[in-house]
Amino acid sequence: MYAIVTGSTGMLGVALIKLLLEEGFNVVAVARPGSKRINNIPEDDRVSIVELELEDMGLLPGVLSSIGVTNAKYFFHLAWDGTFGNSRNDMDCQTANIKASLDAVAAAASLGCEGFMGAGSQAEYGRVMDGTKLSDKTPTNPENGYGIAKLCAGQMTRIKCEELGMKHVWIRILSTYGMLDGAHTMVMSIIKACQEGRRASCTKGEQMWDYLYAKDAARAFYLALSKGKSGSIYPIGSGNVMPLKDYIVAIRDACSKVYGKEMPEIGFGDVDYYPGQVMYLCADIDNLTKDTGFVPQYSFEEGILELVTELKALEDA
Repeated sequence: MYAIVTGSTGMLGVALIKLLLEEGFNVVAVARPGSKRINNIPEDDRVSIVELELEDMGLLPGVLSSIGVTNAKYFFHLAWDGTFGNSRNDMDCQTANIKASLDAVAAAASLGCEGFMGAGSQAEYGRVMDGTKLSDKTPTNPENGYGIAKLCAGQMTRIKCEELGMKHVWIRILSTYGMLDGAHTMVMSIIKACQEGRRASCTKGEQMWDYLYAKDAARAFYLALSKGKSGSIYPIGSGNVMPLKDYIVAIRDACSKVYGKEMPEIGFGDVDYYPGQVMYLCADIDNLTKDTGFVPQYSFEEGILELVTELKALEDA
């Protein structure tokens, strides 16, 4: 029983692979040729690594056939180019992502997959009114090429899956954290400052935010595809919010506990909010819970303590 995972070297791809192994799957991990992050993929006899450019996704069935893999059950498409900075408005790059997503659907059908999951983003919504939980019914008004392309890919892959008689689920990811998270994210930058014993400069932290641990996110992905309703759009988050300041304090407290010392003061208010700052972000996970039974297994405090503990163990190794 095989599952295909593209975007397999990132935080969420790795967390998903680990979960799929626990669920008894063999996994094909698709990664870019020569990726510096390929060592992130778990070493396991049940994991086959295939190096393939995103634009060559249509070649995947032939590549897999050459290594004896001719069918799979699920296809999780997480790979995407141009996810940050100016590349989000590189329209050639973003339209290429849409084609790659459609090629991934065709590959999934060729491999006999019963389900395809694509990874969307909160960027599909654009800015919404404060206090509005993001659901499949929330109007979409993306403000950059990345969000526009994600929205388009979700709609086009759904239609193509319907044409091919394959289950389709689209997820919209909000804010996640965990091992292999980017160094410049809020969570990792605060941890880094604590590790180095220096003051972390932050905004006032009044934003109301929704964070989900990568292990919970991976479980949400799996349940969405294996138990969710075809054609569904599922926002992925904890479904709860608290002020960003409280998250930052929880990170500092976890670091203090793990490292056994008092951490430096946090510089709340050192940094101004950027123009157009989103002040409220929360996923409505009611449909995901109703359809699949998903509820987060980790509180933020539990997840961040586990993360900091694992990071400390890597330091000490």
